[in-house]
Amino acid sequence: MVSVRKIALVAVALVAVALAAYALYTYTGAPKAPREAEKPLKGMKVLFIVSFRNFRDEELKAPLELLKELGAEAYIASTQKGVARGMLGMLVDVNLTLSEVDVSKFDAIVFIGGRGTPKYLWRNPEAVRIAKEAYEEGKVVAAICLAPGVLAEAGILKGKRATAYHTAKQMLIEYGAEYVSEKVVVEGKIVTAMGPEAAEEFAEAIAKLLSGG
Repeated sequence: MVSVRKIALVAVALVAVALAAYALYTYTGAPKAPREAEKPLKGMKVLFIVSFRNFRDEELKAPLELLKELGAEAYIASTQKGVARGMLGMLVDVNLTLSEVDVSKFDAIVFIGGRGTPKYLWRNPEAVRIAKEAYEEGKVVAAICLAPGVLAEAGILKGKRATAYHTAKQMLIEYGAEYVSEKVVVEGKIVTAMGPEAAEEFAEAIAKLLSGG
């Protein structure tokens, strides 16, 4: 027959082990609430402008995910409301039409490229207005792939170094930009990038400017 004393000792030991295991878990493995220092862009608003059809998926996905992870609020604008579709099948809900965009409400405007850009964004007066107002108001203005063409049309690349997908090179030059064959170019608060292969560096450059870097 096991004595009451032995049973009590075993029970105490088991409780001690359980408490130690819990303490170790809470110290090393328990989910922790995000700290403010890990969300440097908290409170900032970023507007992504996409072609309603055939924007380039990676060019949106990389900065969208990174900036949201850092605490920014993200919004999508296009030429119409509904569900915009990327070249590779990515679907995003459009929050605003271009004519509804109030630039003053955002900290950054990001133009996404893709083969739909010439049809939906080039020579689009509202897209050009947004780019020009964002620049004049000191916002971060970014564009990738074919989308730097919109910045060129807005006149904000004149005399500045910029890059873009090779088929937009001549357009940038015609509008007075100094075209450089680099993946990502930062000039003041303007970020331009070549294409999907530069999407992650593009995202990081935007994040750095927004965080004051």
